[in-house]
Amino acid sequence: MITAGLICAALLSVVGLSDGSDVTQSPLLWRDEGQSATMNCSHTKTIDYSQMYWYRQLPGETMRQIVFTTAYSSHEYESDFTEDKFPATKKDAQTGSLTVKTLQPEDSGVYFCAVSKHSDTGDGESCTNTGDTPKTEEQFLR
Repeated sequence: MITAGLICAALLSVVGLSDGSDVTQSPLLWRDEGQSATMNCSHTKTIDYSQMYWYRQLPGETMRQIVFTTAYSSHEYESDFTEDKFPATKKDAQTGSLTVKTLQPEDSGVYFCAVSKHSDTGDGESCTNTGDTPKTEEQFLR
């Protein structure tokens, strides 16, 4: 059987943002081709940080968003990513997960979880606060 990958966690620091120490992901998973890999993400921020984003970066490519999730609305998948292949769960403000189903070698890459705080501008329009947000860690699937 061909091994599809290795998933491990490593801290990502981005200048001007939190160091990510309050966000954690599954540390290490091995899965074979054809199996599924589920990555869990949680944070210790307040429940105001209810938005969770999942990203993937394939070797030699830029990072791409897979899905945006909240516990209170439908998940929003980006083009080229489907719920069938990348089902996400978000049952509360502080935890969520992403599964990659039927692993193939081309699924190998770095998978990131990020959380952000939703803010209301008070004028009837909502926006995402990006000032002090994404808290991230990354997972590798190789």
